[in-house]
Amino acid sequence: MLFRLLLILSLLVASPALAGKRIALSFDDVPRQRGAFFTPEERTQRLIAALARARVRQVVFFVNPGRLDLPDGVGGEGRIAAYVAAGHLIANHTFSHRSLNAISADEFLTDVDRGEAWLKGRAGYRPWLRFPYLHEGGTDKAKRDAVRAGLAARGLRNGYVTADGVDWHLEQLTTDAAAAGKTMDMKALRKLYLQMQIGAIEYHDAMARQTLGRSPAHVMLLHETDLAALYIEDLVTELRSRGWTIITADEAYRDPLGKAFPDVPWAGGTLTGAMAWEKNIDPPLSPLWISESVATHLFQRRVLKETASQ
Repeated sequence: MLFRLLLILSLLVASPALAGKRIALSFDDVPRQRGAFFTPEERTQRLIAALARARVRQVVFFVNPGRLDLPDGVGGEGRIAAYVAAGHLIANHTFSHRSLNAISADEFLTDVDRGEAWLKGRAGYRPWLRFPYLHEGGTDKAKRDAVRAGLAARGLRNGYVTADGVDWHLEQLTTDAAAAGKTMDMKALRKLYLQMQIGAIEYHDAMARQTLGRSPAHVMLLHETDLAALYIEDLVTELRSRGWTIITADEAYRDPLGKAFPDVPWAGGTLTGAMAWEKNIDPPLSPLWISESVATHLFQRRVLKETASQ
């Protein structure tokens, strides 16, 4: 009897639906333009080292090969190879990062194909497509469905996200501040970065639980930013202290969640957010979520020490 009870308990613990909170990390816009603090080469080196110190075995970098022709893209192919050599993955973010909402389905799929032509055959490649800006066609359902069919025909799956902490916005605020010669309180910046990312993850997990009745294997949207190079180790440490397990992108994208294709009035954003909308589930009332406008206010007040009168 005791053995049978222990066996049942072990199965419950091992069940994905009842497992603890799990999240994979993904980084968009590679190679990204330089930020406020590092050269692109320094950023890559620091990011690789920080992930290693944090014992994060595998993340995925979504690549825009067209950025290699930009000034800050020089040497980008070597930096991408360095990520792969460190054990991480690469996937398609389209060639030139054009929004599907602004172009035709055929134009978008051509941009996808150009990205695939650069990526296929490289070590670390996975057949995943991350929509630029998370735009999947907006209100144009015919375009949305044409692209969904086109990706399926190419053997590509949606490299969806389930949590987004608008880190790109905070990065832009630091870049603008540095260009203006403003002094930034780096301790306050670290705290705000962590609050934004942790708040977003907890908010989106609460919404996923309301929608799915479980916590799925989450995929966090981050960008290849100087802030990630500075604070990713701290973010991982904080996540673990809150009961999160950092999993690989391979593991996250094996979640049944990836089979969902929500039919909503506006296609885009996080997958779980679209699923909640499809089921007419209101998002959780949470003080943890930070919008772009709130992030700007907090950055100006905490990091730049500017008052409202300024």
